[in-house]
Amino acid sequence: MVALALPGSMLFGPAWGYNFAMLLSFVLSGWGMYLWIKDLTKDGLAGLVAGTIFAFIPFRMAHYIIGHLSLAGTQWFPFYFWGLYDLLKQGRFAWKPVMMASISIGLIGLTSPYYVYMTILITAVFILGFIIFKGYKRLRDLEFWKSVLVFGLLSTLLVGLAMIPYLSLDAQSGLASRSVEYVSEYSASPTDFVIPSINQFLWGKWIDNHFSPEYWQESTLYIGVVTFALTIIAWVKQRHLLRPEILSIATLVAFCAFVLALGIEPHWLGRKIVSLPRILQFIFHHTQMPQIYLPAYYLFRYLPFFSKMRVMMRFGLFTLISFSLMAGLGAHLLLRSYSQSVKRWIGVGLLILVFIDFYPGPLKGFARVDARPVDYWLATQPNTGAVAQFPFSQESDQSQVYNTLFSQKPFLGGFFNANQLEQYWRIQPVMNDFPSLESVALLRQMGVAYVVVDSSQYSDYVDIDRAIQSYGLILLQVSESEYVYGWP
Repeated sequence: MVALALPGSMLFGPAWGYNFAMLLSFVLSGWGMYLWIKDLTKDGLAGLVAGTIFAFIPFRMAHYIIGHLSLAGTQWFPFYFWGLYDLLKQGRFAWKPVMMASISIGLIGLTSPYYVYMTILITAVFILGFIIFKGYKRLRDLEFWKSVLVFGLLSTLLVGLAMIPYLSLDAQSGLASRSVEYVSEYSASPTDFVIPSINQFLWGKWIDNHFSPEYWQESTLYIGVVTFALTIIAWVKQRHLLRPEILSIATLVAFCAFVLALGIEPHWLGRKIVSLPRILQFIFHHTQMPQIYLPAYYLFRYLPFFSKMRVMMRFGLFTLISFSLMAGLGAHLLLRSYSQSVKRWIGVGLLILVFIDFYPGPLKGFARVDARPVDYWLATQPNTGAVAQFPFSQESDQSQVYNTLFSQKPFLGGFFNANQLEQYWRIQPVMNDFPSLESVALLRQMGVAYVVVDSSQYSDYVDIDRAIQSYGLILLQVSESEYVYGWP
């Protein structure tokens, strides 16, 4: 996603580049699903329906609204699964599907480590489904193993290159392992897949008032009425499909992703289930829910790197991808028996119904995203040394990362909020005591040129300012509440 945003950022600024990349993800996500369905069915209108569904699923809209650029980057998934399916079924080895799948998963890796890790797990399910539903005879085909082997080597190389920064961070103990209790909070409920988004323009407010999900931006996994109805049609009329096994594979993937999205422990309506339903209370003669761990718990315990992930709900994306695919197949089977003119009207009707089901309404509250005045001042300073922000807790705020785009100065923070570098954890105890002799000495040792202090965070800043200057720093600039110090 950064690569998509970079050209625009360089020409028109980071906010423009960010918005361009975010909006482009809608176009590319829909286009990819459109092309895949068209390839499977030779039906462009069915592809348009499926592409529209996938481009505007509430999951994507929620992450668009909240500003999760990497998680909105779903555009590579249709190309990946399209390439994977084609390389598995090809009778003679061809480079096109192998390269499509390999490059796509490499791009997924560059987009989000969450997505690529989950994709690897889901790929195992997809291949298993292909073997089950396409037939075990493929296992005796040399071309099958050649395709899988070449794909495995290329994808390992590309994903490995994409993961180097994260593996390096983990080697520095910078990727935190989550606790079971913490991860359990981000377990999906089965209801998340059937309850419409709180942002839906007609009944979203009612949904919010009656259900009010705590983590709405993550738990927005609504499949959609139109999507589900078209999926039912696909199953009822599956015998008319050119490649019926893809429907079974998609269903298996959807189910497994659904189970993994349910996370560590059973939840209902966004809350952990702590008591048995009344009918079961009567049968078992007690009210408390016994401790039940779901499959994700065992992956969390025993699978490498699984415990680094925080939000199991995101597995639900693969359920939504599968349903978008199946809806496209259903749209094709629904439209195939009608004349061309009637097909167009039915297609338009389906698109309108998808629009009504998913549309979040006009977004309000647009604002210019700007840096602080002090960052523009720092940009004019010739010294290229690092900037330290105090109180030190502000160093890990994501806004500090954004501010460096304007100041063009390095800073002492790491990744915002979730994971910090080893250096950050090492210096944090000393920097939390700023101003002190030890913290100022450490700042000088680290080559910090500018010490920015937010005076609004201190009750008596006159004393703080006096202490800072007593340790050898001099006041260089005052910009609103930000005091900037440097070395004489």
